[in-house]
Amino acid sequence: MLERLQRRLGLQTIPGVFFTSAGVATLFVALAVPFDQAVAEYFGLLTGWVARNLGWFYILAVTSLLVFLLGLAVSRYGTIRLGGDDSRPDYSNLTWFTMLFAAGIGTILMFWGVAEPVSHFANPPFEGVKPGTERAASDAMTVALYHFGLHTWTIFAMPGLAIGYFAYRHNLPMRISSLFYPILGEKAFGPWGWAVDVIAVLGTLFGVATSLGLGTLQLNSGLNYLFGVPSTGLVQVILIAVIASIAATSVALGLDKGVRRLSQLNILLAMVLLAFVLAVGPTVFIAEGMVQSVGDYFDALPWLAFWTETFKETDWQRQWTLFYWAWTISWAPYVGIFIARISRGRTIREFVGGVLFAPTAFTLVWFGIFGLSAIQVEMNGVVALADQVQQDPSVAIFAFLEAFPLAEVASALSVVIIVIFFTTSSDSASLVIDLLTRRDDQPSLVRQRIFWAAAQGVIAATLLLAGGLDALQNVITSLGLPFCILLIFMAVSLFRALRADYRGYSVEALVKGRAFPEVEATAETKQENEYVSEAADRH
Repeated sequence: MLERLQRRLGLQTIPGVFFTSAGVATLFVALAVPFDQAVAEYFGLLTGWVARNLGWFYILAVTSLLVFLLGLAVSRYGTIRLGGDDSRPDYSNLTWFTMLFAAGIGTILMFWGVAEPVSHFANPPFEGVKPGTERAASDAMTVALYHFGLHTWTIFAMPGLAIGYFAYRHNLPMRISSLFYPILGEKAFGPWGWAVDVIAVLGTLFGVATSLGLGTLQLNSGLNYLFGVPSTGLVQVILIAVIASIAATSVALGLDKGVRRLSQLNILLAMVLLAFVLAVGPTVFIAEGMVQSVGDYFDALPWLAFWTETFKETDWQRQWTLFYWAWTISWAPYVGIFIARISRGRTIREFVGGVLFAPTAFTLVWFGIFGLSAIQVEMNGVVALADQVQQDPSVAIFAFLEAFPLAEVASALSVVIIVIFFTTSSDSASLVIDLLTRRDDQPSLVRQRIFWAAAQGVIAATLLLAGGLDALQNVITSLGLPFCILLIFMAVSLFRALRADYRGYSVEALVKGRAFPEVEATAETKQENEYVSEAADRH
């Protein structure tokens, strides 16, 4: 039936993945629009249950994956390449690092670069720390780096490494379901695999929709600051429609003409804004603070990585850490596929080192310039940042820029950056969702990509109307859980395949149960794996 519907609509898809994902998204919108209060309350209750009963699982899972990736990098498997043994990287290190940043959290940094440090400075998360003190400032920077540093990039690196490994070394389709081939075998290309891809599609849809929602709130605040545009639900829906239209145009133009050019322009503008704040802000204070923040972050990381608020039991961790992890996890399929596509030819050691530490270093610079400057602005009483952030975090960057010369020009530049950041996120996600919902031998149709761009906009508008920032946080914290579980199975699958690879066996032999020494290899198995015997010796 789904195949007949696909032919009638003239689509090129995997029907089970495309129509199931589209159907769930449509059902959500259909229920949320007339029953917005009931839906908001339901996800509020669900998020509360997840935080109380499974918050520890989010914390433990992400930290365990970080340890797993670092272990792979320093182990004997670190020399295995994402591709043939003679393959080499497609991009220089500098180009690769730049693209990594563009793929990941540029949108998030624009929203929280000022808002989070100031919020923690005014309301410290740790008991016994007085607001507005030196200790509160240090803790604020440490927590911000914890949220956007190694742990965030672990969530992106895990699927990126697994996708790159199975796609380039074993020629499997670049879909999330392929990562489970060592566990599911041929079932990975049937209904079981489709279910995995549906979870990935829905996670990406709602994750990007959440970003669109936050970006719209921030954009509305910027326009209110610059031109007096009212901050209302109607205005926000109109802004989402404009951003979705720009994204649809970009995604229709394709990767090179649309996404690539917008990404390059946006990184350039972001660097201009960063340099401006560094030049007119407290430059020496920023430099000193960044050096100290590195030490504070790595000093606190061992205990902070396992901190679950066991004895304090407030709502802080649900509102911040769990929301961030779930939000990042929902982005993982999209960002993971993008990272995999630009990482062919790199060794596992190079991949893990680059993906974890290079963007974390840039995050330190970003928070060092924006976060430390914002804390000093609050300490000096130039602008009442903390009060404004508490009322509405979307105004943070605009209120912050009021403390510097050319505030209106800098705010206008920020508005442009926000629009392009969220446009590139939407159109890139649309390309990835289209990739997940069709076979490799099927063409990518423009109308399918436009459909997914429009779906993100509709979901974002629905979430905003159903409760604003609280609704965004509650929905994504709840929906991030299934893919968090998939990340664990992904690590298991990758490790099984690496063990087989190191010993000279193909992934097909692994599925057939002949890839380990405890099972004697038959003549058929040896012939099957002849092509990797020399490679195994080199490893």
